[in-house]
Amino acid sequence: MWEELLRAVPVYFSSMLKFFFGPLGGYAAGLTLLTTILTTVAGMMTVVVVFAYFGTFIRDKIAARFMRKQRRFTPKNRRLVRIWKRFGIFGVAILTPVLFTPIVGAAIAVSFGVPRQTMILHMFISASIWGVLISVIVYVFGDGIVARYFN
Repeated sequence: MWEELLRAVPVYFSSMLKFFFGPLGGYAAGLTLLTTILTTVAGMMTVVVVFAYFGTFIRDKIAARFMRKQRRFTPKNRRLVRIWKRFGIFGVAILTPVLFTPIVGAAIAVSFGVPRQTMILHMFISASIWGVLISVIVYVFGDGIVARYFN
């Protein structure tokens, strides 16, 4: 049991940065499917909860110090606004694991002023669905992918 937990730690931290790293890392580390799913979801949700409670502070105090002043109407910003207007928090939550990183998805939700509980709930539902789906795909087809691309 302790060995499994120790192997899950890097999976947890990597899924905080990019959601896909969780299932891939869990498979590579030899974790069980359930441990991989739980660890991947926990990694993303840690970032979401931190941003839900400290996102405004992070944006105002820390990010402003390291980021240069950007133009407001960039193609990237327009695309985010279009996604937001069309789908709201539901769309951002669904796209976060597959398109954005957990950090970017949470930052988008904070920047559009989504209430904390709404943000956490939608992101949790999305992380759970995508965590199960991606992990099952990786575990079912993992040997074939490894044999085809890494041998």
